Amino acid sequence: MTWRSFLLLVAVVGSACSAPGDTGSAAAQGKSGVPRNSPLEPDIRNVPATTGRANVAPTTSPFAVATIGSFVEPFAMAFLPDGGLMVTEKAGHLKLRDTAGNVVEVAGIPAVAVGGQGGLLDIAVAPDFAASRTIYWTYAEPGNGGSALALAKAMLKLDHVVCVRAPCPARAHLENLQVIWRSGSNGPGGQFGAIVTFAPDGKSLFLTSGERQRFTPAQDPKQALGKILHLMLDGKAAPGNPMYAKGGVEAMTWSTGHRNPYGLVFTPDGRLWEEEMGPRGGDEVNLILPGRNYGWPIVSNGDNYSGQPIPDHPSRPDLEAPKLWWNPVISPGGMIYYSGAMFPDLKGSLLIAALSGEALVQVKPAGDAATAGAVWPMGTRIRDVAQAPDGAIWLLEDDERGAGGKLLRLTPKK
Repeated sequence: MTWRSFLLLVAVVGSACSAPGDTGSAAAQGKSGVPRNSPLEPDIRNVPATTGRANVAPTTSPFAVATIGSFVEPFAMAFLPDGGLMVTEKAGHLKLRDTAGNVVEVAGIPAVAVGGQGGLLDIAVAPDFAASRTIYWTYAEPGNGGSALALAKAMLKLDHVVCVRAPCPARAHLENLQVIWRSGSNGPGGQFGAIVTFAPDGKSLFLTSGERQRFTPAQDPKQALGKILHLMLDGKAAPGNPMYAKGGVEAMTWSTGHRNPYGLVFTPDGRLWEEEMGPRGGDEVNLILPGRNYGWPIVSNGDNYSGQPIPDHPSRPDLEAPKLWWNPVISPGGMIYYSGAMFPDLKGSLLIAALSGEALVQVKPAGDAATAGAVWPMGTRIRDVAQAPDGAIWLLEDDERGAGGKLLRLTPKK
């Protein structure tokens, strides 16, 4: 790849950019006064180490990178308590990688609508998995008039297998499958978002729902698109939500005005952080507060793909502005809060997978603020990131272009 663009990271007021297919693009002059959406992907190796408009040298990588597997169009992954790994493939396959590295398909996933950014999406392991064996996942569910986002749960069962010789990979299937939530608003369009995270007490969950490139549903209180929802573990609205008394979608809504949220995580202080893809400019990191409106598509620090400008966040101080934004893009994928012992210097960081940015991106939250940290080029599109039980960092390579899908394990350089 030829690297000619550079990345500016700006704090506190704005949002950044990403294209409909999770890539950066464009040629218009950006609101920050620098070229936006170059035909080439941005050189995120020149990312500022702090907030503001500064360039720094490429970040020296602390990682030894090992390829330990591969998948076909993987979207998300989640560790089981025993160190096994669940991986979703967009075509509708749920894979289980055991601690010995054996990979088997988990039987019982319902039909998914595959196309664009739709398919089998996020996977989440219930906080009480050791007792309940419950997993949750999101997917594009086929239906009349097109697909819609759905959230399901089931028990993961390992089948007893008698083998003549070792090692003997397990077989697995799902039992007691329930679709516990549906977004409605069936139809075409990608950008499902669809990320699940559990509340700190493990008694409820938060679910992101992208606006599917339809713009107005993000501000429509009757539609679940463009929202972050707060649900009980059975998919019902969580009591105490800002508009719980109104019923319907409003009762489920925690925050509104989102475009395409791909990362959602609690930090130990109880704050909820989210990152999402902006339009033609404006990828952003948000501190999610109950009842707040984050502005899409009324304001954004990016522009529409048609080139039509969108008012900046400062023009609407009544709408919640992001804590950090990128322009040009990184095209964020998954995000974690790192708490492991293997990389003590990264403790307390948000780590973000970057698609068009082809990197692992660090953000440092501190109270209600966030600053930019290091950016480690990976030389490939990174779809998701997870922390293993031993503190290693695992990455899923994106496979949308048919030439990837590797599972990578990051450990300290020796």
